[in-house]
Amino acid sequence: MEKEIIVALDAMGGDLAPVETVKGAVDAVKELGNVKIKLVGLEEAVKKELAKYSYPEGKIEVVPATEVISTDEVPTMAIRRKKDSSMVVGMQLVKKGEADAFVSAGSTGALLTGALLIVGRIPGVERPVLGTCLPTGRDFTFLVDSGANVDCKPKYLEQFAKMGAVYVENVFGKKNPSVALVNIGAEKEKGDTLTKEAYELLETSDLNFTGNIEPRNIPFGEADVVVCDGFVGNTILKFAEGLSKALVGIIKEEITKGAYKIPAAMLLKPFKKVKKSFDADEVGGAPFIGLKALVVKAHGSSNAKAFKNAIRQCVLFTEADIVGKIQDKL
Repeated sequence: MEKEIIVALDAMGGDLAPVETVKGAVDAVKELGNVKIKLVGLEEAVKKELAKYSYPEGKIEVVPATEVISTDEVPTMAIRRKKDSSMVVGMQLVKKGEADAFVSAGSTGALLTGALLIVGRIPGVERPVLGTCLPTGRDFTFLVDSGANVDCKPKYLEQFAKMGAVYVENVFGKKNPSVALVNIGAEKEKGDTLTKEAYELLETSDLNFTGNIEPRNIPFGEADVVVCDGFVGNTILKFAEGLSKALVGIIKEEITKGAYKIPAAMLLKPFKKVKKSFDADEVGGAPFIGLKALVVKAHGSSNAKAFKNAIRQCVLFTEADIVGKIQDKL
């Protein structure tokens, strides 16, 4: 019999909570047979929303929390002072072994801080890492770190690469994934002290290391895992988000002009396919890897589809025993 995976979901996290969080939980238990959701949040509001749906009995449980952490609060202070917030209560469920993973679209700073303080690191992990799937011309590239660690040491980057490779191989099924280091040039001698020393560590590791990669080559899918410090990674991520939105807007404006209206209708289907490949909701969120259990940071504007897929990610992560595999790898 399949083991039932229990996922704690911050029902109050995100711009569209609890409407979309609750719907996402319902969709997940209907589609994923071996999952149970613990919706953590303001009891009355969550139950009111949940009453709108029918779902398999016993698959969703409401766990009361009386507080909510807002995005404008100082992360460390919020985690320490708001002990009964939906975010803290949810991560405590994971710490106590009452849930296998946690998902939240709430404050990124508070989530990462709470994950470190409450869930805790895997022994041997210097710094947990935030990973993000970037769409490419081939499939996708897994970017680590995408924003959790701004100041890094070479050893951290080596560990980011190893954890990223374990995740991609076991969650996405890419055997022996290729790993590249973000740099200002492809040559080994390029870069600052951090990237040069990280290169030496990666080159002598057991990873399928392919060398440096310039940011302009990331969209072509030249590596399965792309590693860098959190400052560089977050800059790449936000630039990519802005550029893709700008390009979609420009193309849409051009092809819907008078002379192109009829040809534009013929292009609707392929454009929808392209849009889907760039849709962050298809992945559901960014996994915070290197902890004793999975914590997923969903986008603040996540909808039900995104929450459902974030829950799916938690199921795949737990079934593949990523924590155990990271321990073995390190």
